[in-house]
Amino acid sequence: MSNTYKILVVDDDLSIVNIIETVLRQEGYQVLTAYDGEEACHIVSTNHPHLIIMDVMMPKCNGVISTMRIRQDNNVPILMLSAKAEGSDRVIGLEAGADDYLVKPFYQQELLARVKALLRRYDTLGSIRETKAEDQIQVGNIVLNIATKQLIVRGETVRLTATEFKILQVLMANPGRVYSAEEIYERVWQSDAYAVENTVMIHINRIRSKLEINPRKPEYLKVVWGIGYVFETS
Repeated sequence: MSNTYKILVVDDDLSIVNIIETVLRQEGYQVLTAYDGEEACHIVSTNHPHLIIMDVMMPKCNGVISTMRIRQDNNVPILMLSAKAEGSDRVIGLEAGADDYLVKPFYQQELLARVKALLRRYDTLGSIRETKAEDQIQVGNIVLNIATKQLIVRGETVRLTATEFKILQVLMANPGRVYSAEEIYERVWQSDAYAVENTVMIHINRIRSKLEINPRKPEYLKVVWGIGYVFETS
């Protein structure tokens, strides 16, 4: 089934693009390539890839700016690459809208594992062509429709990335239950959790900005200090 997926690889280093392209094609994926952020944005709008692997440092338009532009109207999964391992760079990438972050150099199997996990999550967000009315979770005036893959906040439809949708699905399925950052990461990213608090927190903050009237004083998505996160019933 993997040959139905189109993956866009964006990096100004031709050798890295060639390596990633070879690895992905061996797994049966279709691969599109771009060498700067401007080209990447154009390809996304015309070719509609299922996943983007995006380098941070590029000419014309870097990966962070490109990700922010893409996120204005597209929830395609984005895996960000960087030669820097500093936490601040990871935070900037995730806050811009990336779903996951991988530091160069990386093992090919780690790259493939991240790709497969993101595509599984995107499939969970799924085809929003379905019109079934069942299978929805409602907490107060927040509705997460599992069938249509939509979040309705106070009657308004809100766009989510696949990662944000999955996090909300985990939390809203058991309102009042506290989930640790590690548990959320393992359920959503489907990999072992190690030092994942900042990654989960950034995604939680992005979700809050979309559903809370005042994200600084959340009504629904709350932190239980030292323990984790909870979706409150009221």
